[in-house]
Amino acid sequence: MGEFNPWVKSLNKLTTENLVTGGLMEYEDIPCDVDTLGCLLYTLFQEHWQETQVGHVVEGSVLELELTKPPKVCVIYDGYLTVVTDAWHLHLCLEEHGGGPDEKTPLSLRQQRVVSRASFYRRFNEKNQPRSWGIQFWNGAGERMMNIFLPNPFVDEDENLLPEHKPNLTKLSLYEELREIYVLGKKPIPYDCNPLKKPYLSVCRSGRCNPFYDWQPIFDALQGEVEKAGLDIKVKSSGCLEVCKMGPVVFYSGDKTWYTRVTPEVAKDIVHKHIVGGEKITDHLYPPIPS
Repeated sequence: MGEFNPWVKSLNKLTTENLVTGGLMEYEDIPCDVDTLGCLLYTLFQEHWQETQVGHVVEGSVLELELTKPPKVCVIYDGYLTVVTDAWHLHLCLEEHGGGPDEKTPLSLRQQRVVSRASFYRRFNEKNQPRSWGIQFWNGAGERMMNIFLPNPFVDEDENLLPEHKPNLTKLSLYEELREIYVLGKKPIPYDCNPLKKPYLSVCRSGRCNPFYDWQPIFDALQGEVEKAGLDIKVKSSGCLEVCKMGPVVFYSGDKTWYTRVTPEVAKDIVHKHIVGGEKITDHLYPPIPS
């Protein structure tokens, strides 16, 4: 990955789609690289979660979910953005998904699953008046993926319609601010790096990985050594890391390395020898290095 660039290059691509019920959809495409989408989605889910709804829209079905507090998890693992709340979770493929350390996902599926198009949209009624705002994603097969619903000035906080001529136009501020950055490229992304690409260490807590092993001492050892070394790396626990029956398992996102049968002493070596010193712990790597 190249150096992070906070300026989005505008695609200057606007398309419209007529609706059979009257009116139309207006789409303004944005770049689909992981830095652009990662920063956008981090802003929405971590900093503007109160104003963000997520869902899916197809003819005959609409799903809308809201966040009642910041998500418990917002991280990229093996290409997928994962957002976890108390009530629901989502996955959205922002980079090619390899399928774990064994790279089990066929190339054709990797290309199909990843976001290949993203657009800010407005829906216009038959009088050519905008009535809803959001962000739509498509995969590599051109299929609609999830939808981000942005605040609507014609709806109050209880989802009741406001009087036709009394919209709360201040609710468009988030759409307008994000559009300036990601569609028009007139303002920089407000980060010095992609927040979703900051390195982390994850310890598998799944019961599949030899459940009689206790993951907590591994977590504590990693956390202690990261703090001693003064590293800006988050230590977290996670569900299955796709190396079942070989736990405890540790994943380092910085260079996508999996370690198996990790002990507290091995955990300390992962921090000092691998992360600090650049030398991987070959006896515990997965997949194993052929002898």
